[in-house]
Amino acid sequence: MIITKILKSIISLIKFVITLVIIAIVAIILVQRFSNNKMTVAGYRMFTVVTESMVPKYLVGDVLLVKEKDVSQIEVGEDVTYLGKIGSYADKIVTHQVIKIEKKEDGTLDFHTKGIANPSEDPIVNESQIYGVVLAKMQLITKLNGIINNMYGMYFLIIIPLAIIIFSEFKSFKEDKKSYDEDDDDDDDDEDEDEKDDDYDDYDEEEEKSDEDDEDQEDDKNEINKNHTQNEVDDEEYEDDYEYDDEDEDEYEDDE
Repeated sequence: MIITKILKSIISLIKFVITLVIIAIVAIILVQRFSNNKMTVAGYRMFTVVTESMVPKYLVGDVLLVKEKDVSQIEVGEDVTYLGKIGSYADKIVTHQVIKIEKKEDGTLDFHTKGIANPSEDPIVNESQIYGVVLAKMQLITKLNGIINNMYGMYFLIIIPLAIIIFSEFKSFKEDKKSYDEDDDDDDDDEDEDEKDDDYDDYDEEEEKSDEDDEDQEDDKNEINKNHTQNEVDDEEYEDDYEYDDEDEDEYEDDE
């Protein structure tokens, strides 16, 4: 019983963590899509590699997690994601490695970047163009992304398992609700039993009180009878005394 509860708690925790991760990923994607990459979720963005300019570090299809960072803290050797503005890079999101940083007279920074597999560096990137630095390559999301892009993989590995999970969660929710309702009914029955016991106790107390009242009445009755008997005795003694007085009076007359 205890082991079962522990396993259920662990499974619930795992489901909760997975749900949070999925919600975070979906939130990041939706915010980026609807804001055209102008907004972030807690400073995070996700991008998918579409060229081989960073091979072998990043392959086509890899999903990168990018985090906003103060441009003054970016260092040579870090990979940055930026929005291109010149030539063939215009309006394209690029992820390349920083190879040099220059500070301009106005205090802003210019970054020299280059794809690992490219023979030449990119056009100068101003600090205002930078989205952030690459924090990690998301292996699991990358694999899921490859599956999603495949129709059969999407159907058999995403839609069907997701439907099973939703169904099982719904079923589990109904069972938990039923169990909760049964527990409530049991509690109500226990409360009713307690109330009945209390009523019985009250009834017993009233019976005991009634018996005590009856005993008091019986005592009062006995006392009355006792007093009545004493009165009769007194009356008899009085009559005896009266007769004695009569006899004395007769004797007195005889003497006369």
